[in-house]
Amino acid sequence: MSARGTGAELENGAVSDVRHVLVLPDRDAAEEVVEALSERFGMDEEPLVVRDALAGEDDAEDAQWLVVLRDAAGRLDAGELNEFVGEWEGWREEP
Repeated sequence: MSARGTGAELENGAVSDVRHVLVLPDRDAAEEVVEALSERFGMDEEPLVVRDALAGEDDAEDAQWLVVLRDAAGRLDAGELNEFVGEWEGWREEP
């Protein structure tokens, strides 16, 4: 019999694959956010920074930059992250 669905996975410490995606207007803002994340939230691992070109845009100036945070422990508050990234005119994408 499988332990799946019996609640056993909770007893063994379920692992979450929660990710937060912060959207920033430019690369400088994304890099500043990465630095500030460690100071403010004590991140365990380095966030991933990704350039997200808008459809049909060839110019890097028209790209948004994404900062992807892995939050396996589920300890980061979505509202607090949204307020934080707003300091750089960014926002947190809802899943």
